[in-house]
Amino acid sequence: MLFLRKPTWRNLTRLQTISARKPTQLFPSLYCTMPPTHLHTDIEELCSVVCRSFGGLDELEVSLDRFTIPLTSSLVTQVIDSCKNEAPTRRLLRFFLWSHKNLDDKLEDADYNHVIRVFAENKDYRAMEILTSDLGKEGRKMETYTFSVVAEALVKMGREEEALGIFKNLDKFNCPQDRDTVTAIVSALCSKGHARRAEGVVSHHKNKISGAEPLIYRSLLYGWSEKENVKEARKIIKEMKSLGFTPDLFCYNTFLRCLCERNLKSNPSGLVPEALNVMIEMRSYQISPTSVSYNILLSCLCRTRRVKESLQILDIMRSSGCSPDWVSYHLVARVLYLTGRFGKGKQIVEKMIEDGLVPERKFYYDLIGILCGVERVNYALELFEKMKKSFLGGYGPVYDLLIPKLCRGGEFEKGRELWEEATTTGVTLQCSRNVLDPSITEVFKPVRKVKEEVNLVDHTPRTKPRVAKTIRKNYKGKRKKRTK
Repeated sequence: MLFLRKPTWRNLTRLQTISARKPTQLFPSLYCTMPPTHLHTDIEELCSVVCRSFGGLDELEVSLDRFTIPLTSSLVTQVIDSCKNEAPTRRLLRFFLWSHKNLDDKLEDADYNHVIRVFAENKDYRAMEILTSDLGKEGRKMETYTFSVVAEALVKMGREEEALGIFKNLDKFNCPQDRDTVTAIVSALCSKGHARRAEGVVSHHKNKISGAEPLIYRSLLYGWSEKENVKEARKIIKEMKSLGFTPDLFCYNTFLRCLCERNLKSNPSGLVPEALNVMIEMRSYQISPTSVSYNILLSCLCRTRRVKESLQILDIMRSSGCSPDWVSYHLVARVLYLTGRFGKGKQIVEKMIEDGLVPERKFYYDLIGILCGVERVNYALELFEKMKKSFLGGYGPVYDLLIPKLCRGGEFEKGRELWEEATTTGVTLQCSRNVLDPSITEVFKPVRKVKEEVNLVDHTPRTKPRVAKTIRKNYKGKRKKRTK
């Protein structure tokens, strides 16, 4: 459902589990004896060559050979950082390999790790693999943070076997199999639902995860929820409790999403009661459900068009002391508009404004789009007025939607008013002015369907079946006489 994204598990785990930090780059003056002004101009010249849009990779290397700048590992890293958002990654790779050749293996291990992470962030996994292979061949050290990035990238590509292969051979990269690396590989596997493989890693390295058990269980719970396996997810929660680790709000919200997604497909009638039971369990551990918890349930109710239950959940939120946010109101108003309850949906939006909530632009974008789709332009115009009163800005897409919609419905005067209003306020419109011309714009006229009367009474004579029946009887009688 819209606006209910899954938690950014990658960032959460990376911040909480990996103690290795990104290497801090020192100032250029600490790395080179050249004056800072000359160093700055040298970096600009190198960046201009690397970021050049024309010429092949061989021409790039020829241009780099003309430079007489004394290279240092710090200079190479600064050029990579300056060009990583502008230059193609293959030119960055060629520049790094050229620097490695000209520096006579004076590049540090931290420089290799940093460039590998840059390629992973830019999703050039082939360049990442090339440098990772060179890292192992040259006996350099792979940092824990770099391993987590590489493992996550490989799992994302569907190559979890390679990620596990690197983990099993971390000694070749001078990287220890400790608590941080075990947590990193478990997090990477569970991010794509490979919880069974992650459990195998945990069972083989139980003596190395001391102190990281809560994070490990979080990862496993998230992995099983990705597969919508409620049984295994519930088993993880029970195991946490048995070991003395109380599940937190994140764990319960993850399990709640798993439960609701499963019931949405197999048991829609059990959505509300089973979700409320989980919330009761949360309160027994002094964990109060938040608006995010209720929005998980509301999103599934909206997808099944359960209007009554959605309104009940909104009332339960208020009575339990959990104030609905604008996402809660959006989900309820959305299901009301989709089911044709436009007056009630309007009341929900007004109630949200009375509560002092200011939604984001996509709240109005989505609801106005739904109202135009179900041919309720008058309600869309009223909602657009509320959007303008909130001074959110970004009215251009709404004008581009409403003006052609009004003109195709024959309301050219209203379309011209919106056009003039947009132009006077300085809004840039993407739609053509030709839509305001009745001789060009075709007006949509709904055609009333006439039901054809179907006569269900059969007036066909029954002489033929009866004749056939008598013929069959006479034939059987003659056949009996012949046999006698």
